[in-house]
Amino acid sequence: MPFTAPLALPAGTLSKIPQPVLTTGDGLDLRPWRASDAPAVHAAFQDPLMHQWHIRAADSEEEVAGWITEWQESWGTEKSAQWAVADADTGLLLGRVALRAIVLVEGLAEVAYWTTAAARGRGVAPRATTALTRWALDEIGFHRLELMHATANEASCRVAAKAGYTLEGTKRSASLHQDGWHDMHLHARVQGD
Repeated sequence: MPFTAPLALPAGTLSKIPQPVLTTGDGLDLRPWRASDAPAVHAAFQDPLMHQWHIRAADSEEEVAGWITEWQESWGTEKSAQWAVADADTGLLLGRVALRAIVLVEGLAEVAYWTTAAARGRGVAPRATTALTRWALDEIGFHRLELMHATANEASCRVAAKAGYTLEGTKRSASLHQDGWHDMHLHARVQGD
């Protein structure tokens, strides 16, 4: 079935190039995931705060190794794109930033992130989100990036604001967490913001 409007981004926009390493310019690298990251990701998911805001739990390093394989393969499918956020000097894993729910024909994706307990309070999430946003909008040509978080997650709301995402509204009872249904704030950045 033909489209009645031009495609925002054609198929192959991501998969035809190697996944890049992105830098924040102030000490963070956003790099493709490595199998050797499994122990650090497993350790990050033992933090109770991760359980509060994320629906996945990591029972073993083997399970996490499977996630990493999925994250590595997602680049080629163009359905999501996942980066490890690491200290540029030491290589220490500090978190993750991603484009999820990519719809190339509409130039749309959802931004997601998490940080390790040791990285919190150091500006890692907003810096990584800003670098990913700049690349996605300015270099690749996405039209709109959305960012959602539970309304009760005030830290995530601060990340969105620091990364220049405008709060557009609240999606009622939109995400199931371990303690029940949560209302979600919807933030977005669009071309030209």
